[in-house]
Amino acid sequence: EHDTSRLSDEMKMSRAAAVLLPTLRLVFSAFIGRAPVARRHLFSASTMSDEAAELASRPLITLSDGTCHPSIGFGTYKCGSIPASASASTSSNTGEASPPARDIVSEALACGYRFLDCAQFYANEAEVGAAVADSGVARSELYLASKVWTSTIESGPEAVLAQLDRTLTDLGTEYLDLYCIHWPVPGKHVAAYKALEPLVAAGKIRSLGLSNYSVEDYQELVASGLSVSPQINQIELNPFLYRKNTVDFFRAEGVLLQSYRALRDGKQFGHPLLVSIAASHGVSTAQILGRWCVQKGFIYIPKSVKKERMEENARVFHFALKEEEMKSLDDLTTPEAIENFKGLYRKCVNRDTSKDGTLDGVKMDITND
Repeated sequence: EHDTSRLSDEMKMSRAAAVLLPTLRLVFSAFIGRAPVARRHLFSASTMSDEAAELASRPLITLSDGTCHPSIGFGTYKCGSIPASASASTSSNTGEASPPARDIVSEALACGYRFLDCAQFYANEAEVGAAVADSGVARSELYLASKVWTSTIESGPEAVLAQLDRTLTDLGTEYLDLYCIHWPVPGKHVAAYKALEPLVAAGKIRSLGLSNYSVEDYQELVASGLSVSPQINQIELNPFLYRKNTVDFFRAEGVLLQSYRALRDGKQFGHPLLVSIAASHGVSTAQILGRWCVQKGFIYIPKSVKKERMEENARVFHFALKEEEMKSLDDLTTPEAIENFKGLYRKCVNRDTSKDGTLDGVKMDITND
């Protein structure tokens, strides 16, 4: 009996080892670089810090179509690569080589970001998809958004639909939570939007949205007769470009605003007003810009390639700005900033199309403020 019991115990141990050994080998090989696929287990929920878990569970905002949108996300523009026609006004001058997009987005997911703002134009969606696969985060916990670029919009509805399929493949998902028209390409954007409407019912897209639309572009789109209402308009929003009339219009229409360049690419971090307000709250100037965005009710989409900055940028929910501070920040928008916006809009609606560099079809009289 004793020998039989010992044999039984040894068999149990052997079976346990058989189960554990492959896992131990996989973990070990991940650390020595032999099995990259094992990376997908490194950022599981069980290993998340309290801060990351808190960020991952930030409040959702209910859109008019009933879907829910995270209040904060991570921007993937210029992650790992810079598009050829990227605006010189926002290009990086640091001279530092960017880490691969896969690594940057992996860090963002590990920090707790769950909304990823992507685009065809960013030319890194396959890398973003790889990071998502690596992370092990359930698809149901993610909010994946993308945008179709001007050249594809100009090419017509079939090209738009083909690009959506490429984006789905690159991101490794069967559906997008949000798909947007990146710029209102004159004479083309309405057809592009209408081509996407049936895909909401088909389940490939949960919500449709816009990006860089003026009041007049939106009115043109709606006047064409829509079966699916736009839920989002992503525009530049920060205290240095706060176009209140435009903001008020879209709010009245039930269109939620996403903010890009919320941190102004870091170019205003030393502004005296930001420095003063930040000091009074014991936070950074980046956090003041982020808090302004959140407190205005905009979707906040910061971006950084450095983990410590990702974490810092997300710490905007534990304090509030005073009413007078918000007003003083609102007043940072100058007439020159509005003029610069006007010029950028006129340039970009035709960018990378056959009419690039011209004003053909461009709306010259729009709501600028």
